[in-house]
Amino acid sequence: MKLKGKQKTYLRGLGSQLTPTVFIGKEGISEAILRSLDEAHSNTELVKIRIARGCPLDQQEVGQVIVNSTQSELVQILGRTLLFYRAQDEPTIELPK
Repeated sequence: MKLKGKQKTYLRGLGSQLTPTVFIGKEGISEAILRSLDEAHSNTELVKIRIARGCPLDQQEVGQVIVNSTQSELVQILGRTLLFYRAQDEPTIELPK
């Protein structure tokens, strides 16, 4: 599912209230991080990630790896914080058309 501009704007508004649930440190993205992300997406559709300064990957690289590994959509990169959306079977977030 490709998100439209209005949908991303709406999700950014919801994401501003969230605290990061997954932290990526100096080891980069590991299998444990991907499992943690998958678990977070099974609980909620919108997940916020924080990247530590010591991470060997930049924000764009982290975003691409996570999008490809979790079948989620990158909503926003704001500094070292990334916001991802993945629709559930029974969505709790109603996206604008």
